[in-house]
Amino acid sequence: MGTSGRRTVRDLRRGNRAMLLRALYFGGPASRNELSAATGLSPATVSTMTGDLLAEGVIAEAGQVDSDGGRPRVLLKVNPGYGYAVGVDVGETQVKVELFDLEMRERARAHYAVRSAKHDPELVARHILAGVDAVIAESEVPPERVLGVGVGVPGIVEPGPDALVRAKTFGWREVPLGALLRAGAAPSRPALPLYVDNGAKTMGQAELWFGSGRGTRDAIIVLMGSGVGGTVVTDGAIYRGAGKAAGEVGHLKIVAGGRACRCGARGCLEAYLGAEAILDRAGVVADSAEEESALARLLDADSPVIAESVELLGVGLSSLVHLFNPERIVIGGWAGLMLGGRLLDGIRAATAANTQAQPFQPESVVLGRLGPDAVALGAATLVLEPFFRGAALPAPAIA
Repeated sequence: MGTSGRRTVRDLRRGNRAMLLRALYFGGPASRNELSAATGLSPATVSTMTGDLLAEGVIAEAGQVDSDGGRPRVLLKVNPGYGYAVGVDVGETQVKVELFDLEMRERARAHYAVRSAKHDPELVARHILAGVDAVIAESEVPPERVLGVGVGVPGIVEPGPDALVRAKTFGWREVPLGALLRAGAAPSRPALPLYVDNGAKTMGQAELWFGSGRGTRDAIIVLMGSGVGGTVVTDGAIYRGAGKAAGEVGHLKIVAGGRACRCGARGCLEAYLGAEAILDRAGVVADSAEEESALARLLDADSPVIAESVELLGVGLSSLVHLFNPERIVIGGWAGLMLGGRLLDGIRAATAANTQAQPFQPESVVLGRLGPDAVALGAATLVLEPFFRGAALPAPAIA
């Protein structure tokens, strides 16, 4: 008789440890009694598990609080120095690599410029590997304390050891990014677990855990940089769809037979929005490295193209409201923060004008709180889920 569907005692223990760690990580310092109440685990189980985690150095004491009529209660927290995570943002204009401790505080960063017309996969892989070496060296973190590397990239990522990436905007059809990173790694470098996901989804994860999406169960998180991407959150988790391609907000059609999009279709939201499309519609020629300053000048000039962009963004967000009925819509990415930072009221009004009065509330459209580094921060969180499950330093292996 098969037993693949049965949970073993070890599985149960690992699940309980993961539940306890998540409660500590997201709930802040807590006593053993508070952890028992938050997780539903018995006081004896919590006492045993926290004892083990303290011995392993995964958690640490965080002071004491007075208790009614008894001894002071010891507070516990996840030990931020137990391990570290590297987050990588492979963007249109640069590859950004950052190293974080377990409190998601940045310890070191490196970045490498990329020309948007030449996203050579081998060059991108070399930049990632060089960046990983650079941030570990700069932070002086022992390499064996690095839990893994998370990478956010445009396009659709097929899970698996090779991490196949299909990114039309980069000209990537089936780029085995995982295999390229393994092949390019120096023999002397300790092997690190690797996790690759769509960059808009890593930004969405970061905003969901730490930013403007925190506390929501149903949300839409839109990334506007050179292009446009998005994340759909349903029941507190990222919705990926049957082919892992859900959330491609930039390719919603807003104009039948409209402007040509970089994906090869016409009329996509990304053909009108995102810095590259906005500048092109305004007749501004700018290299990828100049897009940010060029968009700022266009905003300063109060260009009619900006006003039209606000209206088109409202049309796109309205479609998402009607499809998903989110509690909140979060606008992030460097271009989204730049546009929304000045014109959020206009974006809200344009969305409301194209949306049924109920259940939409204009104030539910907000800006991301994590800034332009949210993709790299979110990529680092890809390392945390395996950490919660294993609660120990992983064996050195690329996965």
